Amino acid sequence: MTEEHYFTADPSTPFTRVPVRADVWGHWLELTTGSGVFARGRLDVGTGVLLRETAPPVEAREVLDLGCGYGVIGLAVAVAVPEARVTAVDVNERALLLARENAERLGVADRFRAVRPDEVDPDLRFDEIWSNPPIRVGKDALHELLLRWLPRLAPEGRAVMVVGKNLGADSLTRWLGEQGFPTTRSASAKGFRVLESRAG
Repeated sequence: MTEEHYFTADPSTPFTRVPVRADVWGHWLELTTGSGVFARGRLDVGTGVLLRETAPPVEAREVLDLGCGYGVIGLAVAVAVPEARVTAVDVNERALLLARENAERLGVADRFRAVRPDEVDPDLRFDEIWSNPPIRVGKDALHELLLRWLPRLAPEGRAVMVVGKNLGADSLTRWLGEQGFPTTRSASAKGFRVLESRAG
């Protein structure tokens, strides 16, 4: 499977499901991943750093999981924060299917909605955006993605992202600040930075 498969709406590789178990914020998440979806059969290193180096957003009520994959970040929020409603977006139809199945299994399907980007209510604003963004789509596509969603933060909202240091975390930090989203590094581990951006 090439890197590009999980950026496509309908990956061409045969679809096989693979279980994964993750301990996040004191909750065991029994999840299903699959071929053609990012991090098949595992919790990828960057997402692991993000979830280990943060606390759940207990005050958030509307949360966006941007580039959700099979849903681990948004599902972790939904399980840990019972008052939160999570919107999870991805362009990969398999990822969305798996995220919905995982939400059903975890009992949070009433508060977790996995959809294509264009299916999100344009008036919806988010208290928090959480993401392991798809850096490998390229700088221009990444910038376009972030500038589509970061302006939808509520006035006191924040975005929490994990980015590899060698994939441009520090330059992205500067760029986000230049776009009016003051960004700081809240943690660093295993070659990854956890970044926090505030609504401009």
